[in-house]
Amino acid sequence: MSNPIQSLRIQLGKLQRLAQPYFLPGEESNSWQFLLLVAALLGIVVGLTLLLLTGVVAASGALIPQLQSRFLPGVPERVAGIWGGPAGAVMMLIFAASIACFVAFRNKLRQGRWLPWLLLGVIALLLLVLNGINVGISFIARNIDNSLVAYDASGFWRIVSIYGFCLLLALPIRTLQNYIIPKFGLLWREWLTKRLLDRYMGDRAYYQLNPNDESNAEVDNPDQRISEDTKNFTGTSLSFIVGILEALLTFFSFIIVLWTISKTLTFALLVYAVGGTAIIILIGRKLVKLNFQQLKLEADFRYGLVHIRDNAESIAFYKGETQESLEVERRLGGAIKNFDRLIIWQALINMIQRSYDYFSRFLPWIVIAPVYFAKGVEFGVISQSFIAFSQVFGSVSFIVNNIENLTAFSASISRLEGFQSTIESLPAPSLEAKERGDHSGSIVLRDATVTPPGTNMALIKNISLEVAINQRVLVVGPSGCGKTSLMRLVSGLWPSESGEVHRPPLGELMFIPQKPYMLLGSLREQLCYPLDQERFSDAQLRNVLEEVNLAGMVKRYPNLGIQQDWPRLLSLGEQQRLAFARLLLNSPQFAVLDEATSALDVATEKRLYGLLAQREMAFISVGHRPTLSAFHDTVLQLDGQGGWSLIPAASYVFDPS
Repeated sequence: MSNPIQSLRIQLGKLQRLAQPYFLPGEESNSWQFLLLVAALLGIVVGLTLLLLTGVVAASGALIPQLQSRFLPGVPERVAGIWGGPAGAVMMLIFAASIACFVAFRNKLRQGRWLPWLLLGVIALLLLVLNGINVGISFIARNIDNSLVAYDASGFWRIVSIYGFCLLLALPIRTLQNYIIPKFGLLWREWLTKRLLDRYMGDRAYYQLNPNDESNAEVDNPDQRISEDTKNFTGTSLSFIVGILEALLTFFSFIIVLWTISKTLTFALLVYAVGGTAIIILIGRKLVKLNFQQLKLEADFRYGLVHIRDNAESIAFYKGETQESLEVERRLGGAIKNFDRLIIWQALINMIQRSYDYFSRFLPWIVIAPVYFAKGVEFGVISQSFIAFSQVFGSVSFIVNNIENLTAFSASISRLEGFQSTIESLPAPSLEAKERGDHSGSIVLRDATVTPPGTNMALIKNISLEVAINQRVLVVGPSGCGKTSLMRLVSGLWPSESGEVHRPPLGELMFIPQKPYMLLGSLREQLCYPLDQERFSDAQLRNVLEEVNLAGMVKRYPNLGIQQDWPRLLSLGEQQRLAFARLLLNSPQFAVLDEATSALDVATEKRLYGLLAQREMAFISVGHRPTLSAFHDTVLQLDGQGGWSLIPAASYVFDPS
């Protein structure tokens, strides 16, 4: 079993790497600077609270002195005592130093990073004000009990009116707090999600991670990590930040009240809370692992259902419902089995929490009752001691009361930080660096070797090939010889293990796979992808559809803005023709066609290749049909053993086998 302290340090480090960048640039700052600003923020909040309280007391004394004496009994004297002693000067010195700290860090609080500090400060200010009201209510409760015991009716109603005033004062403050906290969480989620999306989509990280490879133990289900885990992390983080801040303020406010009532009760409370927290943390460590595993298994189960939805037609053709059901049930079974273990541990934790809470209720009675029976305190002190005890007990029991949420939160941190670290550790592709200016108008391979990433198996060795403008090359060879892999190398998806690869500038080379990509969008967006749809008029789009023999789509969908489930609605042949329309609209200098006409008849194939020739577009094609050689100048033949040869297309004879 690992060291609990070491595990805590590791988890706090992950939390810092996730949370700190929203408040302070992680690459430009360290954790101590972040903690310094947190302390400075609290210093500003405390100083501002004192100034506000002083202003309220002065204004009420000047405008409505009779109400001040009724609803703020003893408060003006306490405020005057603070300013009359060294405490006021010390607090103002801390207040000024805290402001100076933020001024010193102003250059790092750019790009909107001042906003979370402002919101956090407002939340802390509201918590401090509410905490002050709660402390006042504890004294009000004591006076109410004393007035009841003394049969003091006038005093009772006066104190009740003060209590009502406190409730009216607290209500709008609590409402504002309940709005600001989730709003803060929403802004944080938006920032973190966009940050992860930028890194996920940048440098083709989404491609390098291969999100469909569930054997990847480091990063499974990136979609869940970016959506669900990000939402859970920001919401729970903020909940715990506010909870811890509220617990600290409550502790320091009521521990003084409790200390003045009974030092013995204070010591007993602290010993009891520390012991209970230690026990619950040791047992709760198991929940962290189970929660982490549950998140993964739930995501795997959901992915299985999404997979069925995305491949519904293929499954229906194969009548593979039984096999798919077994696979989904297997994934569900894993989630259920793990959750069953989770329930057992949660029940154990809940039992300990209940016992911890129930036995704590005896402490004030055991300690205060003997003192009361000895007539050492008045009756109202008992109720005040219960209020103070419950407040302090709740603050020091924060971990115990939130252990289940903390374990789930810890699992969420590990998944999200693991995803972030994996993305950041991916090597930035050096593909653009190899697109040299001297070959900006050609595709050039010099002694290049085609090797799948992460393997040592060379599919094609030391290939040298140049495709200039108006040149056309047909790639042929047995299945598995590396034809598609070569297209990935040419298109810039794979690096070369050796030699050099030069490509045209970005936007001058376009790849068309056998099964074209159909995005979530309108017919207009399908045609223009990846260019801005505003670049083309509807007339241009309808004309290109007619050119690729899709005139029927123009009649079916006169409104090009219509959105449909295109991969399911269109046949593979229609999708391939739509991909050619997309290619014609993008009009690059070079095209890479990986069996892009495999689902088309020979006449349509001839028409589409003729359209490319009319536009004087150079291309590299992968195909098996003998009719393809008529559209190419050169044939690149791969032998499946890593060898290759270049043959004039006019003299190449397809192997009928």
